[in-house]
Amino acid sequence: MTGEKSPWVGDQVYDANADREGVISDVRNGTYILRPVHSYWGQTWTAPDPEKLTVTVPRKERIKREREV
Repeated sequence: MTGEKSPWVGDQVYDANADREGVISDVRNGTYILRPVHSYWGQTWTAPDPEKLTVTVPRKERIKREREV
């Protein structure tokens, strides 16, 4: 992620460790809490290493897309 903005709450990201995509719902003590893209609080998982997270859809873009539907 050199030179890139760190992922944050609301961003849709690809988690390389879990090999899946999710939305960051919270950050606690440096650990990212993610939820599935098309679910709200079903099955969350943690990502302790932000270096393994790649932003696929920034929060602002994701919200814009949701409002267009």
